[in-house]
Amino acid sequence: MIAGKSQSPSEQTVFRKGDERLIKLSESAAGKVAQLLKRQGRPGGVLRVAVVGGGCSGLQYKMDLQDNPAHRDILVETMGVQVVVDPKSALYVTGSELDYRDALQEGGFKVHNPNAASSCSCGESFSA
Repeated sequence: MIAGKSQSPSEQTVFRKGDERLIKLSESAAGKVAQLLKRQGRPGGVLRVAVVGGGCSGLQYKMDLQDNPAHRDILVETMGVQVVVDPKSALYVTGSELDYRDALQEGGFKVHNPNAASSCSCGESFSA
């Protein structure tokens, strides 16, 4: 399904709608993302999840809060939060769950990715 959100009269951002088979958030992650979006003054914003080269194992996750999906993104609504993934990153994150733990040690956002062949000891990067 293709949806569009008008940027200006002459240009339109085209993105696809996906579902939780691509990526989903746990209840705690959804609550934290919603809190962060509200704090930044972006209550209707999106969480971007991307996979970029780097880290100990070759690939790492990058997350950012943005106002809207970008051109060609895949938009997933999960637990009341909108998550966007670019098509290239979607190849690596399909089936993943983003969790959040509020703890001093091993706290923060963690991606549980069934496609990761291995991950480094710090848990911040992976290989596929």
